[in-house]
Amino acid sequence: MSELSSKSKSSSEIQIPIDSIKLEGNLTIPEGAKGIVVFAHGSGSSRFSPRNRHVAQELQKEGLGTLLFDLLTAEEERIDMITAHLRFDIDLLADRLVSVTNWLLSNPETKNLNIGYFGASTGAAAALIAAKEHTNIIKAVVSRGGRPDLAEKALPDVKAPTLLIVGGEDYQVIKMNQWALDRLKAEQKELKIVPGATHLFEEPGTLEEVANLAEEWFKRYLTEKRITLMEEK
Repeated sequence: MSELSSKSKSSSEIQIPIDSIKLEGNLTIPEGAKGIVVFAHGSGSSRFSPRNRHVAQELQKEGLGTLLFDLLTAEEERIDMITAHLRFDIDLLADRLVSVTNWLLSNPETKNLNIGYFGASTGAAAALIAAKEHTNIIKAVVSRGGRPDLAEKALPDVKAPTLLIVGGEDYQVIKMNQWALDRLKAEQKELKIVPGATHLFEEPGTLEEVANLAEEWFKRYLTEKRITLMEEK
């Protein structure tokens, strides 16, 4: 267990105002955090996704803040349960993520933290588009079983170090991620395949591997880089 896992942390349920709506979220910031990871959940999911919550808890143990939030309002989710169209409205989801990032930049508790995105399924496409819009702000992106191909137009302009994680048994999604990786122009980019994992990483040990890969990536680009900058001052 990391030494940081025993440190105190602040956790709160928040509402993020965006135009005429408010998005529900769970914000957790460990003591001494230098970075925060914003989770963009996949299609038909929410901030209560057990897989994202597991990854978030592991990141918190490593001293990273996390924000899990609903990309859709409760009313929008009710509609989407019937029509399933909003979960694939990537531009809408990306706009929501950009607005939430703006909120973090203005919030006294988070404005000085390096920001990264963790996107799952369609949320990964939204994360990449938002990273392109916030080129100088977003320091890292991690995709789990994502659809980065849906962010096709944004891929060449994403500058943030990007890690694409795919299950070894998720053959079609592997192809989609390789296709996207080839079009990413970020200086740091990798595709990691978790052996034996299917799309939802439900096999024993596979989600833990996702968390380990994400921890390493975010610690490298959200904390180590910031320490270097501080040392240079």
